[in-house]
Amino acid sequence: MPKLKKIEPLLGDELLKKVKELESESKEDKAKKCGYYTITKNGIERVNMMKFLNALIDAEGIQLDSTPSANGRGGRSASYRISVQSNNNLLIGSAYTKQMNLKPGDEFLITLGKKHIRLRQVDPEDREDDEAIEATA
Repeated sequence: MPKLKKIEPLLGDELLKKVKELESESKEDKAKKCGYYTITKNGIERVNMMKFLNALIDAEGIQLDSTPSANGRGGRSASYRISVQSNNNLLIGSAYTKQMNLKPGDEFLITLGKKHIRLRQVDPEDREDDEAIEATA
């Protein structure tokens, strides 16, 4: 049996272009025509759909894996919900402060509503103006 030449699967823009050309074909045929198949020892062609679909996702630039945090550890993701702790404190976790690029010492104004609490970050320039006004009063 003659050795068949290994077909290199298409990647990136070439893959996307070929898939668009084959839009009327089945997904198995698209995968096969884009090079995502192997031939078994018995001469049977086997389509590798997972590699094909992963290559399509990569070609589209879709990021499915979460990006690791700066220290390389996973951890919990922000749920945007908090609850009052047993000591009646509300704690805003580091996931939120990192997302907003907050630094130690950043200040906020607290406004209480009937069923909400609003935090508004105090601009450092406004804080200096307030301190100057208080000093002259």
